[in-house]
Amino acid sequence: MRKLAIPAIATLMVTLAAAPATAGGGGHGHHPESSKRLREAVTVSGVRDHLKAFQKIADRNDDNRASGTPGYAASAAYVKKTLQRAGYRVTEQKFVFPFYEELAPAQLTRVSPAGAAYETDTYDFSGSGDVTGQVVPALNNVLPPTPEPSSTAGCAATDFAPASATAPQIALVQRGGCDFIVKATNAKAAGYDAVIIFNEGQPGRQDLAAGTLGGPFDLPVVALSFADGSALAAAAAAGVVTLRVQTSTFIDPEAVTSNIIADSRGGDPNRVLVVGAHLDSVVEGPGINDNGSGSATILEIAEQVSKLKVKTNQKLRFAFWGAEEAGLLGSEHYVANLTEAQRATIYANLNFDMVGSPNYVRFVYDGDGSDTGTAGPAGSGEIESVFTDYFTSQGLASDPTAFDGRSDYGPFIAVGIPAGGLFSGAEGVKTEEQAQEYGGTAGEAYDPCYHQACDDISNISNRALSELGDAAAHAVWTVGRLKGPLASPAVPAGAGSGAAAGGGAHGHPAS
Repeated sequence: MRKLAIPAIATLMVTLAAAPATAGGGGHGHHPESSKRLREAVTVSGVRDHLKAFQKIADRNDDNRASGTPGYAASAAYVKKTLQRAGYRVTEQKFVFPFYEELAPAQLTRVSPAGAAYETDTYDFSGSGDVTGQVVPALNNVLPPTPEPSSTAGCAATDFAPASATAPQIALVQRGGCDFIVKATNAKAAGYDAVIIFNEGQPGRQDLAAGTLGGPFDLPVVALSFADGSALAAAAAAGVVTLRVQTSTFIDPEAVTSNIIADSRGGDPNRVLVVGAHLDSVVEGPGINDNGSGSATILEIAEQVSKLKVKTNQKLRFAFWGAEEAGLLGSEHYVANLTEAQRATIYANLNFDMVGSPNYVRFVYDGDGSDTGTAGPAGSGEIESVFTDYFTSQGLASDPTAFDGRSDYGPFIAVGIPAGGLFSGAEGVKTEEQAQEYGGTAGEAYDPCYHQACDDISNISNRALSELGDAAAHAVWTVGRLKGPLASPAVPAGAGSGAAAGGGAHGHPAS
């Protein structure tokens, strides 16, 4: 998924009873053996069959399945047909979104004093342009960086000195603390002609890491690694440094894509469990792990639920989101277009975004906020326990990851709907401790092909698919069969701040 902050959504809290789940209905005390039949039916082979189908679709469509392209349309058609054959009531929810494509790689070259070109990348929805100008660092870049992320550079208008009124200038600002678009907008308001955002500098936040601005922007905005950005900041502080920034982009503000929504025929329509995964890839690659893995897993679960005639108390709604990589736009459109009454029927959201990373960790969203300081809405702690208790029962470790709004649960928790889910890791770096616990390679990304052309069928861990797929099936079974309300988490919703140890959640970092 693309790196972006979610556009603001008005918060409407859904009232949930705070009583514990009834003893007969389960809660997270549901014994794992109760889900064994479904877990055995959901196989790695079945998930991989869907992944192979997604790979074939990408092969025939410019090697990607991005929303707004024929590859996504074919992926949506495949999912829709599969669910209809399985007996679900399927709807296709179409919506308009701004489609972005980089027409040529960005170029960032030092003109004075002359130097080699920098390795750079364009932020999604960056404006096109060719700007040559003096580099001016933001006033509160944190150099050297603190051990934990703390930078808020560019988050306030006063973080930028007023730009020259007579000559072009380029703002240089550190990642951290707020949405990328906030930094770019503040730089524009201060009079700058282009913006460079460099990574913050902590482990996992050092490499070149562009993201998305969430919508069309009229200045060139490009990325630098921490090493290049901090060196450039030092050079600018020592004297005049002139850069040339070149970008070439295309934006279609009226592109059309869709969500695929499938409802089970049983279950209480006033208690709907939304099981979601985004279906689209980035333009740069086929997206077989991100997020073919999540989509294929919930598609296999949906098929087996139907085949086994699993009876649930909640109505199951399997959702395949479009335009996630453009900014969670599919899930956001879905939530925003629910009436208040419809929203009140949503029991919970389970989110599965990347569950096959080759250097994986079993990350569980920290619903109660006890590990990361950021809790989900009431009931999210109960969902977290469903996953963590399951892994414990299987003798498997898990790590917490924060509710930081980087995936399609974001629009749900923004309106007070409890959520939870799994994540196998993206661009974050595996620690020595994680390598000892989970295997794999310390010091390397959980997914070395994240958002790249190499995110193909070879970029999948079958072991991750098996372990996280079983946990996903167990959660659908368990949460779907609860008789009572979800219990309140120990930490109030929205309390605290912070990111999970071990790399954070996937998708759209706000900074």
